[in-house]
Amino acid sequence: MSARRHGAFLAAAGAAVALAGAAMYVLPGPGLPVLVLGLAVFVAGLVIVAVARRG
Repeated sequence: MSARRHGAFLAAAGAAVALAGAAMYVLPGPGLPVLVLGLAVFVAGLVIVAVARRG
């Protein structure tokens, strides 16, 4: 699997986790930590895609 595909997978997974964290603001659960974790994974995936595109 190429680095771009890994990055795209991380970005998609991070977006899903961030959406779940945002939903936890009105649903029971730890909203803020899940949202922050999802955004961190999302940004990491985007960085991997950008670096793979460059090289």
